[in-house]
Amino acid sequence: MRYLTIGLSLLCMALTANAAKADRRVAFVVGNGAYRNVAQLPNPPVDAKAMAATLRNVGFDVVEGTNLTRDKMTEKLLDFGRKAQGADIAVFYYAGHGIAISGSNYLLPVDADLKSEMDVKLGSAINIDVTLDQTMGDAKVKLVFLDACRDNPFAAKIKSNSPTRSVSVQAGLAEMKSGEGTLIAFATGPGQTALDGEAGANSPFTRALIAHIAQPGVEIQQAMTAVRAQVNEETSKGQLPWGHTNLIGAVYLNPSAIPPATTAAIPSGPANAAASSSGEAELEFWRSVKDSNRPEELNAYLSAYPNGQFKSLALARIASIDSGTSNNATRAVAKGVDPAVFTEEGTQVSEDQIGLDKAKRRDVQRRLTGLGFDNKMTGIFDDETRSVIKRWQAARGYPSSGYLTRLQHKALLAEAQPAPATASVGEDGTRLRRAAKPSGNVATGSAPPPSGAPVYRNPPPPDNAGNAAGAAFIGGMMGGVLGGALRR
Repeated sequence: MRYLTIGLSLLCMALTANAAKADRRVAFVVGNGAYRNVAQLPNPPVDAKAMAATLRNVGFDVVEGTNLTRDKMTEKLLDFGRKAQGADIAVFYYAGHGIAISGSNYLLPVDADLKSEMDVKLGSAINIDVTLDQTMGDAKVKLVFLDACRDNPFAAKIKSNSPTRSVSVQAGLAEMKSGEGTLIAFATGPGQTALDGEAGANSPFTRALIAHIAQPGVEIQQAMTAVRAQVNEETSKGQLPWGHTNLIGAVYLNPSAIPPATTAAIPSGPANAAASSSGEAELEFWRSVKDSNRPEELNAYLSAYPNGQFKSLALARIASIDSGTSNNATRAVAKGVDPAVFTEEGTQVSEDQIGLDKAKRRDVQRRLTGLGFDNKMTGIFDDETRSVIKRWQAARGYPSSGYLTRLQHKALLAEAQPAPATASVGEDGTRLRRAAKPSGNVATGSAPPPSGAPVYRNPPPPDNAGNAAGAAFIGGMMGGVLGGALRR
């Protein structure tokens, strides 16, 4: 019965995952901060990078841009409009300056120079209503997030240049109503201004969006309730996000949680799914900023992941940038290792040049396992080992190809190994070990098991015929399911 319950749970997960992949998801993500004619905003480009990584992690095709001129922004919008035609879910996210003139809202490219109402309406600014209608009109579900409720930097100039007519120039953005199948969310209420947050970090609104909208199994309207609560608390009730919703069904950006009916059978399933999603989002975010020479982008990572697995690398890079050292010296390497290890990408050829025989390959696998990147020590670099090498490379800030270079191999040999644990290795290379006071691993964020608890790579063998029969039944059922999926 236990195997039947687990099998049904896995079947539900497989069907849910296939349904998510069948959805066509498109997103437009832009953050404008480097304005040429008014004060710059340090956070919107950082916000856009974080949001793009979050959406990609749950299957969105993202049209992304930062610090775009009017022409470049139009190009991105045209691309997004083509991709969004007939999409199941289309997301529009913008961070930067936005203004409201006579009840209409406009987004501002970085080259905007608004001297009058005519400049706003006939060229320099982008009308939000027209943009959403033209780019997302055919999408089944439309989600709009506007982190643009800041003071209008051109307000005084526009008013002074319109002496013959009354021009309504509002603070923040004007109220908008959503059409069928649409959710519109503002960083704060109509006519109010939102906080940009600490320079170089995420704004309160975007930080809350990233934290909640892609949580496994959380419906988007539930997520927005959590977003409002977080922003309200973070800003000491100084800012309350506002929105208008006309969705006609439940919308999930990440439907991959185990259904509630099965959570009793596998209690750790949803937690593991959430942890996996969060880990992939963090890795994507880190990859987007790890080579940056701008401390504010690295600080954005630290703001989003204050205890992240790349925290030490981010701090080291910020420190080296602040001290004026060269780009190649921005990450700590062991003594005697060439900093070029961070730029040279491994290939099959570069790995062959190292001359790794089977014993040396087992040594690589042993060292990676000792650092918390568990894999079988077979002396064969199969797909599993390649994946482990990629994770190790990404955690160290090296180009993550899955193949080693001489410099990477040298750096691995130079890494200090944790205290040895009592271990045995089966004939198939499976590592069975009892940890001796493990300390975890800072770079990967792996947590140590309870002291003295056995840690197995694979589960122990079945201890009775009933378990074996149950396993055979589930194996046959899942094989049929997967086979049918492949034939389709």
